[in-house]
Amino acid sequence: MKKPRIISFGEVLWDLFPDGGRFGGAPANFACHAALQGAEVTICTAVGDDRYGDDAIRILSDYNIDVSLVQTVATASTGTASVNLDDEGKPSFLFQENSAWDKLQWTDDIATKILSADAICFGTLGQRSEMARQTTQRALEVAGRAKIPRVVDITLRPPFFDAKIIRESIQLASILKMSDEEVETVCAVFEIDLRQGLEAALRCLMELGQLKMIVVTRGSEGALLLTTDEISVQAGIPTEVIDTVGAGDAFTAAFLIRELQGSARSQNLLESCMVAAEVCSHAGAVPKKFQ
Repeated sequence: MKKPRIISFGEVLWDLFPDGGRFGGAPANFACHAALQGAEVTICTAVGDDRYGDDAIRILSDYNIDVSLVQTVATASTGTASVNLDDEGKPSFLFQENSAWDKLQWTDDIATKILSADAICFGTLGQRSEMARQTTQRALEVAGRAKIPRVVDITLRPPFFDAKIIRESIQLASILKMSDEEVETVCAVFEIDLRQGLEAALRCLMELGQLKMIVVTRGSEGALLLTTDEISVQAGIPTEVIDTVGAGDAFTAAFLIRELQGSARSQNLLESCMVAAEVCSHAGAVPKKFQ
């Protein structure tokens, strides 16, 4: 079976936990999990000319991720985020501002890579700066014209999002993935009344955003998938939760790979939930094999 070729756009950073730093950032976590599951992955991001940046490139390379679109910025440091976990293992983040990934610039090499890709995955946090937003949106426009699937994985990290970023990201995507905690905010941006019921609200969102598919992860309760002609629901996979950092990124990677390979969607949801549950069962967003 042909390996899917996927480009991950957005932030690469170091999560600073009380017990030390861990490599992360949703697009980086996604890239690592997609590579581990057999995809050919390229990451488009920026790091600083510093130790964290060098270590990030080394780790990504060790996962066999193509780092040819990783830009090194001399005027900003590699991103960091202070992380605290609550009693249920759910994280809260305090992000360093003016990080290297905010300086991501457009190059012709990005367009070349896009046109040979099977899909692009991006988020909203990586667009908090005007420069990175313009670069990301230009990439999505290139992919859209080429009919390449574009997955937006909503990442609402206060205060680094607004209605404009959410609306434009969804309108530039073909597939929307979000958590159940993000549904209310996203629907409010499009003035969708959730009192009509979740499925009806998501169908309105699909129409307004001109989406082909919506996937909602629901933590311990599993996930659901909606297309124009079907809905699939998967119950949660029991697991002992250590921390949930990176579980959503692992789910997205598993789901996108199987979608590109033509898997039955009910089976895809099951296997993707199993991958996410496994990530929740240990500390860290990705395996520590290379870190």
